[in-house]
Amino acid sequence: METRSAAQTEAAGAALAAEISPGDLVIVSGEVGAGKTTLIRGAARALGVVEPVTSPTFTIGRRYAGGRLPISHLDLYRLEDMEGEDPALLDDYLGPDGVAFVEWPAAGAERLGRPALEVRLAHAGEERRTIEVVD
Repeated sequence: METRSAAQTEAAGAALAAEISPGDLVIVSGEVGAGKTTLIRGAARALGVVEPVTSPTFTIGRRYAGGRLPISHLDLYRLEDMEGEDPALLDDYLGPDGVAFVEWPAAGAERLGRPALEVRLAHAGEERRTIEVVD
């Protein structure tokens, strides 16, 4: 699919939310500025989150409650790997009752488990983005 604006990328995230079940792990990949957080914001809105949804790059993760499912949004960009990190660092964000969206998952690949979905975003010029969903 191709989107031509941030609003369309959010709408793609909202459509993705219809496919999400409790316990799902959704990997969201793409270069810097490809629209990963925008897509996740759209999914979170569709799941009932009303508070601001922002990138957790500097905090590793954010949790959102109050919607249809608890949502965790992780960004592992700052981590090269999980060596030296608390083994439970990711556990607080992953669970059977909610959904976890993970940006830049490479550092946590061994601890994350198999994703239910993988979403790949890429720049396609100006405001356009291509979005590929793999399950």
